[in-house]
Amino acid sequence: MQELADNEGARVVRIGRQPATTHAEISHTGLRLFIERGFDQVTVDDIAAASGIGRRTFFRYFPSKNDLPWGQFDDMLDGMREHLASLPRSLPLRDALRIAIVVFNHIPEGELQYHRERMTLLLTVPSLVAHSTIRYAAWRQVIADFVGERLGIDPAGLTPQTIAFVCLGVSIAAYEQWLAHEDASLSDLLDEGFLATRDLMLLDEPRPA
Repeated sequence: MQELADNEGARVVRIGRQPATTHAEISHTGLRLFIERGFDQVTVDDIAAASGIGRRTFFRYFPSKNDLPWGQFDDMLDGMREHLASLPRSLPLRDALRIAIVVFNHIPEGELQYHRERMTLLLTVPSLVAHSTIRYAAWRQVIADFVGERLGIDPAGLTPQTIAFVCLGVSIAAYEQWLAHEDASLSDLLDEGFLATRDLMLLDEPRPA
């Protein structure tokens, strides 16, 4: 039994597990509840209670329930942007994109099952599919910014935006195959997908803005 202070300063008693104290722990708890009960049947209060935290604490980690399956996505985008910037300019554009996206989607062994559950939700739950447009736009912008910088053109232009959409399409197609085949390698599927788009990615020479 554990006595804690809630967000209003009152003393409350919680019985059972220790409170979740990390982003990952709360995320894992939420994912388990979503898989067991269905995404729409689980509330923020359910996740907070199962995590041993208060509702306000939940919102310090996640802006909304819809954001929980995305984990620390913004931090990961920052990492991908930094990784792209660190790659040598001698590396062809298509290879730089392929390498960075494979690294972005590398999942530690201990997280694989959680990630499968996460991606199943993101690709199949209607409310999450709709919410994903915001996240996908941010992901595509990282790609478009890099392509625009490499080619010396406006990242908002047709070529960078087209390549960003292609990269997203490759990634989603790879994830769908990965979810459908438990013995498949996500990295191999991403590589195969980029191989299928190799002609489109032959864009290494700077072009007029």
